Amino acid sequence: MNDVMTLRFLAAPTDVSEDGITVQAGRVLEWIDKAGYACAVGYSGGYCVTAYVGNVHFTRPINNGDLIEVTARIVHTGRSSMQVVVTVDAAHISERIFRPAMDCILVFVAMDENGKPKQIPAFEPSDPETVALGLGASARIAARAQIRDAMREQEYTDAGTAPREVFRFLAAPTDVNWGGNAHGGIVMRWIDEVARACAMSWCTKDAVAAYSGGIHFLSPIHIGDVVELEARLIHTGPHSMHIAVHVRAKDPKGSQWRDTTQCMTIFVTRDETGHAATVPQLTPQSEEDMRLDAHAIDLKRRRGELTPMRFTEARKY
Repeated sequence: MNDVMTLRFLAAPTDVSEDGITVQAGRVLEWIDKAGYACAVGYSGGYCVTAYVGNVHFTRPINNGDLIEVTARIVHTGRSSMQVVVTVDAAHISERIFRPAMDCILVFVAMDENGKPKQIPAFEPSDPETVALGLGASARIAARAQIRDAMREQEYTDAGTAPREVFRFLAAPTDVNWGGNAHGGIVMRWIDEVARACAMSWCTKDAVAAYSGGIHFLSPIHIGDVVELEARLIHTGPHSMHIAVHVRAKDPKGSQWRDTTQCMTIFVTRDETGHAATVPQLTPQSEEDMRLDAHAIDLKRRRGELTPMRFTEARKY
């Protein structure tokens, strides 16, 4: 069994955002899902699905042409689940000095030939650093479930007056994963795109993702499905825009929508020096606006109470 996977490649011109220089966050999310998937399959010996992505911190921009190293390692397992720590480091191709660019936690579930969760061998860490990461990841399981439930309890209706953005399209054959459904990394790229459009419409400037949390995959998106993503701005800080994103899908021949993915993502805009700039403040108008604003503050509090994970150890492997 393999419990570590490292991918290395160059950031390409097709990865960058509209500025033509920095790589878009959605593309980085695709990279981490691919590395995490390869690691999970290597450990479990079969097909896996992405169940959760969280604690996504973008620490520095990645430039076009940078040498990228994405490292995924198993740190904790359940009966059929694998918690995978993924780090992304970037270096100028001529210097080869890698610097942290992003880190996060993913949860994959091993599936059998009938599409049901299957039991996997228990993971036994072989060094103190992996033990520490595993303890940190496992300690978040209960809090993660509470955050998921808190997010699922919220209602988003037309009574809300906050800015929103809606994308709708068909899931294409090029979006497919090895199980015949839309790749988790592709879905995360869609989420980044609709959230970024919402953020830019509010601040009227370019916006970049700083953090994504609670990306819960609830059901698969099938190739050919109609996919709808809605991003809604629900809270602003002095320099941040908190955007809730919901993804749903349906068979184009039917009328029944199903929830597939939800998350909360935080965007910032930068000034001329590259630092986070102030953003216009959102003033809640309706009762729903005030409820969702309080929800965003509550999620921020919950995450702030969690013990920070030390991802630096994962970069040694």
